This record gives sequence, structure tokens and C-alpha cells, in this order.
Amino acid sequence: MKVHFIGIGGISMSGIAEILLNNNIQVSGSDIAETEITNKLKNNGANILIGHHPELIKDADIVVYTAAIKEDDSEMVEAKKLNKKCYERAEFLGLISKEYKNCLCISGTHGKSTTTGMVSSIFLEAKLNPTIQIGAYLDKIDGNYYIGSNDYLIMESCEYVDSFLHFYPTSEIILNIDDDHLDYFKNIDNIKKSFTKYLNLPSNKVTVVNIDDKNIKDILKDTNKDIISYGINNDATFKAINITKNDLGFYSFDCLYNNDAYLTINLNVNGKHNVYNALAAIALSTYYNIDKDIIKKGIEDYHGVARRFQYLGEYNGAYIYDDYAHHPTEIASTVESVKGVKHNESWAIFQAHTYSRTKDHLDEFAKVLSNFDHVVIAKIYPAREENIYGVKEEDLVAKIKEDNTNAIYIEEFSDIEKYLKEHIKPNDIVITVGAGPVNKVAYNILKK
Repeated sequence: MKVHFIGIGGISMSGIAEILLNNNIQVSGSDIAETEITNKLKNNGANILIGHHPELIKDADIVVYTAAIKEDDSEMVEAKKLNKKCYERAEFLGLISKEYKNCLCISGTHGKSTTTGMVSSIFLEAKLNPTIQIGAYLDKIDGNYYIGSNDYLIMESCEYVDSFLHFYPTSEIILNIDDDHLDYFKNIDNIKKSFTKYLNLPSNKVTVVNIDDKNIKDILKDTNKDIISYGINNDATFKAINITKNDLGFYSFDCLYNNDAYLTINLNVNGKHNVYNALAAIALSTYYNIDKDIIKKGIEDYHGVARRFQYLGEYNGAYIYDDYAHHPTEIASTVESVKGVKHNESWAIFQAHTYSRTKDHLDEFAKVLSNFDHVVIAKIYPAREENIYGVKEEDLVAKIKEDNTNAIYIEEFSDIEKYLKEHIKPNDIVITVGAGPVNKVAYNILKK
């Protein structure tokens, strides 16, 4: 069998391709640029060409594509012309997930990669040899995927375009439910309906939920599934108490299990939101009967994934960070993380991700970004969209200036780098924020 991937270099697509290669299935693929991911797949036996290559479709039995691929893509056109079996990425990953004895799906609007990383760290520490699909680089597996046995598949489950409804989880985590991806869902009620369907998938045996999240509490009214709760502010199966933090913004807490002392955790990642993520990982791992000392070590050995409040280095005494946050709620967590680190002034370089999200959350973006001392707005990253929404970068700057006059729009990354080098001072924090390529600014500043 031969499977062809259109957009093989994507975080999820590459992991799927590696699973197939490990099962001696022929893999070909194309992407718009050569990357470390595509080179790694090449070295492992995949036939990958850069650019559009319809000729690769001819010998494929199955074609897998991402939601970002348009109908007029030359390879998609060729696949339809030749009547190939075509699967969208999530649909195909769902078929793969059926092959695992235990499929652990980590979902939620925010925190999926971090929590998947924590759960993976615990299961690796327990020597359970899980297969892992994660949406970011994880040091412990030297990449975004790990090929283990068929006993456990640990994977992120994204709600966008109802992707997670294609999966076959035997257990789930729902971290939170927020109003994101409104270009597809339109409103929070539709998002909650989607999560309700996900919660009630027939294969799912148990769901770990954040009981402090109002929207999650709403969907629990419509299920008979077994529920394990965690939280800080409400009674929960797993509850964090005695929460403290150090000068680096790393939190420690005692975890209660059914109101009995269970674990003391000293996190090595910044931000109070990671107390919630750790509770979710503890709860799910306990369900799988992993020893609590192994759970503790797995979480405390976790030092984060790439682009989640990631410290990159210093420039003339200023601390340079990067964060993938691209929703107001996520940026609020980033603000909290910045405040947790001793510093002089903060500089946020924000690149909005998609025009629709920028328009839908313009006021919320402005309000949360105004918490930084200085804000530089970069050109909006369109991703899959064209600007039919009539929103501009200057709109965001104007809104921010209602609360914070230190906001400016600079279109080109090179000009942002120059501006920062001229203005930042020792002990300042500089953080690139966004899901697009804005992190290039941070890396270029650090280049000698």
C-alpha cells in the first residue's frame, strides 16, 4: 500500500506519516517548503518533493490532505480525477486511532500541547511505551511524535471543523471550552454542542474534566459517561490546594484525591494555568493505575514544549521569550507568566492569527495586550483565509491605545527587529506572541 500526504510537513501529518512508515507502508508527500520535519521523514524512507507534484498521485492508493488544502490544489484535482480514496487528516487519524487498545485524547480550547506533553512524560516514565501525537516539539521524544506500541496512543484532539469527532477515544481530557474558531462554529453554543458530541462518542469510557470551567459544567448535563473532575475552586476528585510560586513563576501545590492527601507537585513550567494542566494529567494517569511517585516524577521532569512561554536567550541583558498564544484567553495566561518573572519592562510582539479571529476578538485582544508595557503589532497572519472581514492591524493598535499608548504597528519583521534593538533595555522581557511565524523576530534578534 502507498499513501500520499498533501502537506506532509504539518505537525500532525508528519506524525501520521511516521506511524505508517513504522508499519512498512510506503509514504510519499509534498509540502511548500523543506523543513527539519520533512528531512526527518525523508531519512526514514518517505518520498517527499517540495512544491506541487500531481505526478505523485498516480501510484497512491490513498491520499491524505489537511483542511487548509483547497479544492483547486493541483494534487487534489489529480486525486479526484483518478478516483483515489481521499481522507481529510482528522478522518484518517481517526481510522488509525481505532487500532490502539487505549486511545487517550486530550482536548480543550487551550493547553492541549502542554497537557499532552505532561501525560506523555508520565507514561514514558512508567515505561508503558506509548505512541504519541503532539502539536509541538517535545524534548523528551526529540520531536512532535513518538512511535511506541499499540497499547497506548496519546494524542491531541482539536475541535476545529469538528476534527475530534472522527477519533475513537477510550478516554478523554477536556481542559476548557472557549469561544475560538468562530469562522467555523459561529458562536459558543455551537462549540459546546460539538464538545457534547465528543464527550458522548461511543468508544469513550471516561472523561477527565475541569470542573471550574463553566462551559464544561454546562455540557456535563447532557451525558451519562463516567466523569473524573479536577479543579481549584470547586469540589473535585482531584483538587489543588496550598498553591505557591517561586521567582521564576513556577508553581507548587498539594493535590488531594477524593479529599485525601495524594501528591505534592513542584512544576518546572511557568504560569498558574499549568496547575490545571497538571491536575488533568494526574487524574488521567491515576485512572490508568500509574503509581503516584511515577506520576510526580513525570510531571516534574516536564519542562514544556516549544513555543509555550519558551525562554530563548538574552540580547544585551534583555530576556527573549516566545509563546504560541493566539486567543485572548491564552494571552491572558502569557501575561500572568510574564508577571511571574522578575523584570523591568515587558515588550509583546503580537501577530494575530487569521482575519476572522482578529475581527471576532478585536476588543478582547486589545484589552489583554494592553497589560504589556509595550506592544508591537505585526502583520496579520492569514493562514487559510483571505481578508473578507475588513479588519486591519491599525484597528487593533487604535483599540490598544485606549488603555495603553505604547502600541505601534510595524509591518515587516526586519523593521520590528531593528526597532526592538534600538529600544529594549537590560532586564526587559521581550516576547513574540502568536501562532504564525512571528517567532522569527525573536530568533533573529538573538543571532550573533
